[in-house]
Amino acid sequence: MKLTILKDHLNESIQHVSKAISNRTTIPILSGIKIDADANGMTLTASDTDISIQSYIPVEKNDMNIIQLDRPGSVVLSSKFFVEIIRKLPAAQVEIEVKDHFHTTIRSGSSEIQLVGLDPEEYPTLPSIEENRKIQLPSDVLKTMIKQTSFAVSTNESTPILTGVLWTIQDGILKFTACDRHRLGSRETQIEVDGGFQLSNISISGKTLNELAKILPDQNALIEVVFADNQVLFKLSSILFYTRILDGTYPDTSKLIPQSYQTEMVVNAQQLADAIDRAYLLSKEEKTNIVKLIMREDQTIEISSSSSELGKVTEQLDVSRLSGELLRISFNSKYMLDALKVIDSEFIHIGFTGAMQPIIIRPEESSNLLQLILPYRTTN
Repeated sequence: MKLTILKDHLNESIQHVSKAISNRTTIPILSGIKIDADANGMTLTASDTDISIQSYIPVEKNDMNIIQLDRPGSVVLSSKFFVEIIRKLPAAQVEIEVKDHFHTTIRSGSSEIQLVGLDPEEYPTLPSIEENRKIQLPSDVLKTMIKQTSFAVSTNESTPILTGVLWTIQDGILKFTACDRHRLGSRETQIEVDGGFQLSNISISGKTLNELAKILPDQNALIEVVFADNQVLFKLSSILFYTRILDGTYPDTSKLIPQSYQTEMVVNAQQLADAIDRAYLLSKEEKTNIVKLIMREDQTIEISSSSSELGKVTEQLDVSRLSGELLRISFNSKYMLDALKVIDSEFIHIGFTGAMQPIIIRPEESSNLLQLILPYRTTN
Protein backbone atom coordinates (compact mmCIF):
# COMPACT_ATOMS: atom_id res chain seq x y z
CA MET A 1 0.00 0.00 0.00
CA LYS A 2 1.21 3.48 -0.81
CA LEU A 3 -0.77 6.72 -0.75
CA THR A 4 -0.66 10.41 0.07
CA ILE A 5 -3.54 11.95 2.05
CA LEU A 6 -4.45 15.36 3.49
CA LYS A 7 -3.54 15.28 7.18
CA ASP A 8 -6.69 17.06 8.47
CA HIS A 9 -9.05 14.50 6.87
CA LEU A 10 -6.97 11.59 8.14
CA ASN A 11 -6.74 13.06 11.65
CA GLU A 12 -10.50 13.69 11.85
CA SER A 13 -11.25 10.07 10.87
CA ILE A 14 -8.70 8.73 13.37
CA GLN A 15 -10.28 10.80 16.18
CA HIS A 16 -13.70 9.30 15.34
CA VAL A 17 -12.66 5.63 15.21
CA SER A 18 -10.27 5.80 18.18
CA LYS A 19 -13.35 6.18 20.46
CA ALA A 20 -13.86 2.42 19.95
CA ILE A 21 -10.38 1.45 21.20
CA SER A 22 -10.19 -0.06 24.69
CA ASN A 23 -7.00 -0.22 26.75
CA ARG A 24 -8.30 -3.37 28.43
CA THR A 25 -8.69 -5.57 25.34
CA THR A 26 -7.50 -9.18 25.61
CA ILE A 27 -7.19 -9.42 21.80
CA PRO A 28 -3.89 -7.68 20.91
CA ILE A 29 -4.86 -6.77 17.32
CA LEU A 30 -7.87 -4.78 18.64
CA SER A 31 -5.47 -2.26 20.16
CA GLY A 32 -4.80 -1.20 16.56
CA ILE A 33 -6.63 0.71 13.81
CA LYS A 34 -7.21 -1.15 10.56
CA ILE A 35 -6.56 0.82 7.36
CA ASP A 36 -7.90 -0.27 3.96
CA ALA A 37 -7.11 1.73 0.83
CA ASP A 38 -8.50 1.20 -2.69
CA ALA A 39 -9.37 3.25 -5.79
CA ASN A 40 -12.46 4.74 -4.05
CA GLY A 41 -10.78 5.93 -0.85
CA MET A 42 -9.57 4.93 2.60
CA THR A 43 -11.54 3.13 5.34
CA LEU A 44 -10.42 3.18 8.99
CA THR A 45 -11.84 0.61 11.44
CA ALA A 46 -11.51 0.28 15.23
CA SER A 47 -13.32 -2.07 17.61
CA ASP A 48 -13.38 -3.29 21.21
CA THR A 49 -16.00 -6.01 20.39
CA ASP A 50 -18.72 -4.03 22.24
CA ILE A 51 -18.53 -1.11 19.82
CA SER A 52 -17.00 -0.86 16.35
CA ILE A 53 -16.54 2.37 14.38
CA GLN A 54 -15.71 2.64 10.71
CA SER A 55 -14.86 5.93 9.02
CA TYR A 56 -14.60 6.42 5.27
CA ILE A 57 -12.49 9.06 3.46
CA PRO A 58 -13.27 9.40 -0.28
CA VAL A 59 -10.52 10.05 -2.86
CA GLU A 60 -12.13 13.42 -3.57
CA LYS A 61 -14.87 15.54 -2.06
CA ASN A 62 -16.41 18.80 -3.31
CA ASP A 63 -13.91 18.83 -6.24
CA MET A 64 -11.01 18.68 -3.79
CA ASN A 65 -8.49 15.85 -4.09
CA ILE A 66 -7.99 14.26 -0.66
CA ILE A 67 -6.12 11.01 -1.46
CA GLN A 68 -3.59 10.19 -4.13
CA LEU A 69 -3.35 6.39 -4.35
CA ASP A 70 -0.23 4.73 -5.78
CA ARG A 71 -0.86 1.19 -4.53
CA PRO A 72 -3.95 -0.27 -2.76
CA GLY A 73 -3.61 -2.41 0.35
CA SER A 74 -4.34 -2.88 4.06
CA VAL A 75 -2.52 -2.79 7.40
CA VAL A 76 -3.28 -2.60 11.13
CA LEU A 77 -1.28 0.03 13.05
CA SER A 78 -0.99 0.44 16.83
CA SER A 79 -3.53 3.12 17.80
CA LYS A 80 -1.39 4.24 20.74
CA PHE A 81 1.26 5.68 18.41
CA PHE A 82 -0.68 6.21 15.18
CA VAL A 83 -3.26 8.56 16.78
CA GLU A 84 -0.60 10.80 18.37
CA ILE A 85 1.87 10.72 15.46
CA ILE A 86 -0.64 11.84 12.81
CA ARG A 87 -1.87 14.67 15.04
CA LYS A 88 1.68 15.96 15.54
CA LEU A 89 2.99 15.72 11.96
CA PRO A 90 4.40 19.00 10.59
CA ALA A 91 3.01 19.18 7.03
CA ALA A 92 -0.48 19.31 5.45
CA GLN A 93 0.08 16.05 3.58
CA VAL A 94 0.94 12.58 4.90
CA GLU A 95 2.46 9.75 2.89
CA ILE A 96 1.85 6.20 4.13
CA GLU A 97 3.77 3.30 2.61
CA VAL A 98 3.41 -0.35 3.66
CA LYS A 99 6.14 -2.78 2.56
CA ASP A 100 6.89 -6.46 3.22
CA HIS A 101 5.81 -7.91 6.58
CA PHE A 102 3.59 -4.82 7.09
CA HIS A 103 6.54 -2.53 7.91
CA THR A 104 5.01 0.93 7.56
CA THR A 105 6.70 4.25 6.81
CA ILE A 106 4.88 7.54 7.48
CA ARG A 107 6.35 10.69 5.92
CA SER A 108 5.26 14.31 6.36
CA GLY A 109 7.44 17.37 5.74
CA SER A 110 10.84 16.59 7.24
CA SER A 111 9.51 13.76 9.45
CA GLU A 112 9.82 10.05 8.71
CA ILE A 113 8.40 7.47 11.13
CA GLN A 114 8.75 3.69 10.94
CA LEU A 115 5.99 1.57 12.50
CA VAL A 116 5.62 -2.20 12.79
CA GLY A 117 2.23 -3.08 11.30
CA LEU A 118 0.06 -6.16 11.87
CA ASP A 119 -1.64 -8.48 9.39
CA PRO A 120 -5.14 -7.08 8.54
CA GLU A 121 -6.38 -10.62 7.79
CA GLU A 122 -6.28 -11.30 11.54
CA TYR A 123 -8.58 -8.36 12.29
CA PRO A 124 -12.14 -9.46 13.20
CA THR A 125 -14.77 -8.73 10.55
CA LEU A 126 -17.54 -6.26 11.38
CA PRO A 127 -21.00 -7.70 12.11
CA SER A 128 -23.25 -8.26 9.10
CA ILE A 129 -26.62 -6.59 9.68
CA GLU A 130 -29.82 -7.02 7.70
CA GLU A 131 -31.32 -3.59 7.13
CA ASN A 132 -35.01 -4.41 7.34
CA ARG A 133 -35.70 -2.86 10.79
CA LYS A 134 -34.61 0.76 10.75
CA ILE A 135 -35.62 4.31 11.60
CA GLN A 136 -34.34 7.78 10.72
CA LEU A 137 -34.10 10.75 13.03
CA PRO A 138 -32.33 14.12 12.99
CA SER A 139 -28.84 14.18 14.46
CA ASP A 140 -29.59 17.09 16.83
CA VAL A 141 -32.69 15.32 18.23
CA LEU A 142 -30.75 12.08 18.87
CA LYS A 143 -27.92 14.05 20.51
CA THR A 144 -30.37 15.89 22.81
CA MET A 145 -32.23 12.69 23.76
CA ILE A 146 -28.93 11.04 24.74
CA LYS A 147 -27.91 14.09 26.81
CA GLN A 148 -31.29 14.20 28.61
CA THR A 149 -31.26 10.54 29.68
CA SER A 150 -27.79 8.93 29.66
CA PHE A 151 -26.62 10.71 32.86
CA ALA A 152 -29.25 8.71 34.81
CA VAL A 153 -27.89 5.25 33.89
CA SER A 154 -26.45 3.11 36.68
CA THR A 155 -22.67 2.94 37.10
CA ASN A 156 -23.01 -0.33 39.04
CA GLU A 157 -21.88 -3.17 36.77
CA SER A 158 -23.61 -5.77 38.99
CA THR A 159 -26.87 -4.91 37.17
CA PRO A 160 -25.58 -4.46 33.59
CA ILE A 161 -29.02 -3.81 32.06
CA LEU A 162 -29.37 -0.59 34.14
CA THR A 163 -26.07 0.75 32.73
CA GLY A 164 -27.98 1.18 29.47
CA VAL A 165 -30.65 3.45 28.01
CA LEU A 166 -33.85 1.60 27.05
CA TRP A 167 -35.21 2.32 23.54
CA THR A 168 -38.89 1.66 22.80
CA ILE A 169 -41.03 2.53 19.78
CA GLN A 170 -44.80 2.41 20.04
CA ASP A 171 -47.37 4.14 17.81
CA GLY A 172 -44.68 6.22 16.11
CA ILE A 173 -43.19 7.45 19.43
CA LEU A 174 -39.51 6.78 20.14
CA LYS A 175 -38.81 6.83 23.89
CA PHE A 176 -35.53 6.71 25.81
CA THR A 177 -35.56 5.67 29.50
CA ALA A 178 -32.61 5.53 31.92
CA CYS A 179 -32.86 4.60 35.60
CA ASP A 180 -30.30 3.81 38.32
CA ARG A 181 -32.90 2.98 41.04
CA HIS A 182 -32.52 6.45 42.63
CA ARG A 183 -33.46 8.60 39.63
CA LEU A 184 -34.93 8.27 36.17
CA GLY A 185 -34.72 10.28 32.96
CA SER A 186 -37.14 9.78 30.07
CA ARG A 187 -37.55 11.59 26.75
CA GLU A 188 -39.80 10.88 23.78
CA THR A 189 -40.13 12.15 20.23
CA GLN A 190 -42.45 11.49 17.29
CA ILE A 191 -40.81 9.66 14.38
CA GLU A 192 -42.00 8.37 11.02
CA VAL A 193 -42.11 4.56 10.95
CA ASP A 194 -43.52 1.98 8.60
CA GLY A 195 -46.97 0.92 9.77
CA GLY A 196 -46.89 -1.30 12.83
CA PHE A 197 -43.13 -1.01 13.50
CA GLN A 198 -42.64 -1.57 17.25
CA LEU A 199 -39.51 -1.83 19.36
CA SER A 200 -39.07 -3.04 22.94
CA ASN A 201 -36.31 -4.15 25.30
CA ILE A 202 -33.44 -2.65 23.27
CA SER A 203 -30.90 -1.34 25.81
CA ILE A 204 -27.72 0.39 24.70
CA SER A 205 -24.88 1.23 27.10
CA GLY A 206 -25.01 4.84 28.31
CA LYS A 207 -21.22 5.13 27.91
CA THR A 208 -21.51 4.01 24.28
CA LEU A 209 -24.28 6.52 23.56
CA ASN A 210 -22.15 9.32 25.05
CA GLU A 211 -19.31 8.34 22.66
CA LEU A 212 -21.78 8.35 19.77
CA ALA A 213 -23.02 11.82 20.79
CA LYS A 214 -19.45 13.18 20.43
CA ILE A 215 -19.42 12.08 16.78
CA LEU A 216 -22.97 13.19 15.88
CA PRO A 217 -23.03 16.44 13.88
CA ASP A 218 -24.79 19.42 15.51
CA GLN A 219 -26.55 20.39 12.30
CA ASN A 220 -29.79 18.75 11.28
CA ALA A 221 -28.40 15.69 9.43
CA LEU A 222 -30.53 12.55 9.22
CA ILE A 223 -29.13 9.54 11.08
CA GLU A 224 -30.22 6.04 10.10
CA VAL A 225 -30.51 3.55 12.97
CA VAL A 226 -30.63 -0.15 12.05
CA PHE A 227 -31.73 -2.76 14.63
CA ALA A 228 -30.57 -6.40 14.46
CA ASP A 229 -30.84 -9.30 16.94
CA ASN A 230 -27.94 -8.24 19.15
CA GLN A 231 -26.50 -5.17 17.38
CA VAL A 232 -27.54 -1.64 16.53
CA LEU A 233 -25.91 0.24 13.64
CA PHE A 234 -25.89 4.06 13.44
CA LYS A 235 -25.20 5.31 9.90
CA LEU A 236 -23.84 8.84 9.54
CA SER A 237 -22.66 10.33 6.25
CA SER A 238 -19.16 8.81 6.34
CA ILE A 239 -19.23 6.86 9.63
CA LEU A 240 -20.68 3.49 10.62
CA PHE A 241 -21.06 3.05 14.40
CA TYR A 242 -21.93 -0.48 15.59
CA THR A 243 -22.84 -1.30 19.19
CA ARG A 244 -23.92 -4.41 21.04
CA ILE A 245 -27.36 -4.57 22.65
CA LEU A 246 -27.16 -5.27 26.41
CA ASP A 247 -28.35 -8.70 27.56
CA GLY A 248 -31.31 -8.96 29.90
CA THR A 249 -34.80 -7.50 30.32
CA TYR A 250 -35.16 -3.87 31.37
CA PRO A 251 -37.43 -3.51 34.44
CA ASP A 252 -40.85 -1.89 34.02
CA THR A 253 -40.37 1.67 35.33
CA SER A 254 -43.84 2.94 34.38
CA LYS A 255 -45.20 2.14 37.86
CA LEU A 256 -42.76 4.66 39.39
CA ILE A 257 -44.47 7.60 37.69
CA PRO A 258 -47.59 8.85 39.52
CA GLN A 259 -50.70 9.77 37.51
CA SER A 260 -51.78 12.56 39.89
CA TYR A 261 -50.07 14.82 42.44
CA GLN A 262 -50.74 15.84 46.02
CA THR A 263 -48.62 18.98 45.67
CA GLU A 264 -47.57 20.89 42.55
CA MET A 265 -45.35 23.87 41.96
CA VAL A 266 -44.07 25.92 39.02
CA VAL A 267 -40.73 27.65 39.53
CA ASN A 268 -38.07 29.47 37.51
CA ALA A 269 -35.62 26.72 36.52
CA GLN A 270 -32.46 28.83 36.61
CA GLN A 271 -33.24 30.42 40.00
CA LEU A 272 -33.97 27.01 41.52
CA ALA A 273 -30.79 25.50 40.03
CA ASP A 274 -28.67 28.41 41.33
CA ALA A 275 -30.11 28.14 44.86
CA ILE A 276 -29.61 24.35 44.97
CA ASP A 277 -26.10 24.76 43.55
CA ARG A 278 -25.14 27.06 46.44
CA ALA A 279 -26.67 24.66 48.99
CA TYR A 280 -24.87 21.78 47.25
CA LEU A 281 -21.49 23.31 48.14
CA LEU A 282 -22.13 22.69 51.83
CA SER A 283 -23.89 19.33 51.40
CA LYS A 284 -20.93 18.14 49.32
CA GLU A 285 -18.59 18.87 52.24
CA GLU A 286 -20.81 16.69 54.43
CA LYS A 287 -20.55 13.98 51.71
CA THR A 288 -24.32 13.42 51.80
CA ASN A 289 -25.38 15.86 49.03
CA ILE A 290 -28.65 16.25 50.99
CA VAL A 291 -30.55 19.52 50.53
CA LYS A 292 -33.90 20.30 52.19
CA LEU A 293 -36.88 22.03 50.61
CA ILE A 294 -39.65 23.50 52.80
CA MET A 295 -42.87 24.95 51.28
CA ARG A 296 -44.41 28.05 52.85
CA GLU A 297 -47.97 29.39 52.74
CA ASP A 298 -46.77 32.71 51.23
CA GLN A 299 -45.92 30.97 47.89
CA THR A 300 -42.22 30.73 48.72
CA ILE A 301 -39.92 27.80 49.31
CA GLU A 302 -36.89 27.52 51.55
CA ILE A 303 -33.80 25.68 50.25
CA SER A 304 -31.24 24.75 52.92
CA SER A 305 -28.28 22.53 53.68
CA SER A 306 -26.03 22.26 56.70
CA SER A 307 -22.66 20.94 57.69
CA SER A 308 -21.78 20.16 61.30
CA GLU A 309 -18.30 21.63 60.73
CA LEU A 310 -18.94 24.55 58.36
CA GLY A 311 -22.40 25.91 59.11
CA LYS A 312 -25.63 26.35 57.15
CA VAL A 313 -26.95 27.74 53.84
CA THR A 314 -30.58 28.96 53.73
CA GLU A 315 -32.33 30.64 50.77
CA GLN A 316 -35.88 31.88 50.20
CA LEU A 317 -37.25 31.54 46.67
CA ASP A 318 -40.51 32.82 45.16
CA VAL A 319 -42.45 30.28 43.12
CA SER A 320 -44.87 31.07 40.28
CA ARG A 321 -47.45 28.61 41.53
CA LEU A 322 -47.80 26.37 44.58
CA SER A 323 -50.88 24.24 45.24
CA GLY A 324 -51.79 21.29 47.45
CA GLU A 325 -50.33 20.07 50.73
CA LEU A 326 -47.26 21.98 51.95
CA LEU A 327 -44.34 19.55 52.29
CA ARG A 328 -40.88 19.32 53.82
CA ILE A 329 -38.74 17.17 51.59
CA SER A 330 -35.04 16.17 51.39
CA PHE A 331 -33.27 15.08 48.21
CA ASN A 332 -29.87 14.45 46.66
CA SER A 333 -28.86 17.89 45.35
CA LYS A 334 -26.49 16.48 42.73
CA TYR A 335 -29.30 14.37 41.24
CA MET A 336 -31.58 17.42 41.19
CA LEU A 337 -28.90 19.59 39.51
CA ASP A 338 -28.24 16.89 36.89
CA ALA A 339 -31.96 16.79 36.10
CA LEU A 340 -32.36 20.59 35.93
CA LYS A 341 -29.27 20.94 33.70
CA VAL A 342 -30.88 19.03 30.82
CA ILE A 343 -34.29 20.76 30.91
CA ASP A 344 -34.24 23.57 28.37
CA SER A 345 -37.17 25.58 29.71
CA GLU A 346 -37.51 28.86 31.62
CA PHE A 347 -40.08 27.41 34.05
CA ILE A 348 -40.41 23.87 35.35
CA HIS A 349 -43.31 21.97 36.86
CA ILE A 350 -42.52 19.81 39.90
CA GLY A 351 -45.07 17.27 41.16
CA PHE A 352 -45.05 15.56 44.59
CA THR A 353 -47.28 12.76 45.93
CA GLY A 354 -45.92 12.92 49.49
CA ALA A 355 -42.68 13.54 51.38
CA MET A 356 -41.30 10.05 50.60
CA GLN A 357 -42.70 9.55 47.09
CA PRO A 358 -40.91 10.23 43.75
CA ILE A 359 -40.39 13.86 42.75
CA ILE A 360 -41.38 14.43 39.09
CA ILE A 361 -39.77 17.32 37.19
CA ARG A 362 -40.91 18.43 33.72
CA PRO A 363 -40.59 21.52 31.52
CA GLU A 364 -43.73 23.65 32.15
CA GLU A 365 -44.77 23.76 28.49
CA SER A 366 -43.85 20.23 27.38
CA SER A 367 -44.68 16.65 28.29
CA ASN A 368 -42.03 14.85 26.15
CA LEU A 369 -39.33 15.09 28.85
CA LEU A 370 -39.57 13.79 32.42
CA GLN A 371 -37.03 13.57 35.25
CA LEU A 372 -37.68 11.64 38.46
CA ILE A 373 -35.67 11.59 41.66
CA LEU A 374 -36.40 9.75 44.90
CA PRO A 375 -36.39 11.83 48.12
CA TYR A 376 -34.36 10.94 51.23
CA ARG A 377 -35.64 10.14 54.68
CA THR A 378 -33.81 12.33 57.21
CA THR A 379 -33.76 12.10 61.00
CA ASN A 380 -35.35 15.50 61.57
